Amino acid sequence: MSAQAPVATRLSAFSARDWLLLATAALMWGSSFVWMEVALEHLAPGFIAFVRILFGIATLALFPQARRKVERGDASKVVALGFLWMGIPFLLFPIAQQWIDSSLAGMINGGVPIFAAATAALMMRRTPPPMTLVGIGVGFVGTVAIGLPAVRDAEATRLGVALVLLATLMYGISLNIAAPLQRKYGALPVLLRVQLVAAGVTLVPGIVGLAGSDMDLLSLAAVVPLGCFGSALAFVAMTTLVGRVGAARGSVTIYFVPIVAITMGVVFRNESVALLSLLGTALVLLGAFLTSRSQTIRGGGNGQD
Repeated sequence: MSAQAPVATRLSAFSARDWLLLATAALMWGSSFVWMEVALEHLAPGFIAFVRILFGIATLALFPQARRKVERGDASKVVALGFLWMGIPFLLFPIAQQWIDSSLAGMINGGVPIFAAATAALMMRRTPPPMTLVGIGVGFVGTVAIGLPAVRDAEATRLGVALVLLATLMYGISLNIAAPLQRKYGALPVLLRVQLVAAGVTLVPGIVGLAGSDMDLLSLAAVVPLGCFGSALAFVAMTTLVGRVGAARGSVTIYFVPIVAITMGVVFRNESVALLSLLGTALVLLGAFLTSRSQTIRGGGNGQD
């Protein structure tokens, strides 16, 4: 009996809803680095991580759908996400931003789609569609171009860079674990349980960090949007998107984060924008357009990367 030829599967183009989910997550995460800097002025990293997760849990718990059951067989995946997607990265970012600027942290975070595509290739034993890879590559170059003018004079340490890089790798892996869970249960019940696990992961650092924090009202207020939006609703939008279009394609959302951050700087802080950053923005948009188009892959499965 001859081997069966690979089946061609078509990945549909992004719909209006997909673009809305992408924009929602990018807007919320784009402002998160600013909130993080404000919070770090008076609060310890461990305390920030724990409290933002508590606000995330409180936000998700407002939705009745979040209390839907998740099968016991998927509990190990939820626990893994609690460590890899929330608990550890939420600790690593504020620790790292004590030693590196938010602009550099945001640029390194642009590696998420690359790690997501590599993880998808290893897990599925199949590379993402060529146009997805091209779009990811173009978008990453654009992200570097956007952040480079700010990074040139930024303060940084190797440890700070390594911590953000490790968190970025964890994000890329987590997106591939989260995508099939979202398709099975929806985003809300998965994320609520993931954040409950993450609260346990960050409990001890949170208690330790409390002793080293100054309860400044402005810094405390910054943790509220960081938790409600950056830790809850942005993840709902992102998880829903990767469940619909796949981890590698959905992760291009990360490329829009520095664009949002720069725009906020121009609007609220009267900051100038370098020509290189404008060129990078154009490349990000081109990369997202290429990734979002209808594509065909060879092989079995449901067509999700």
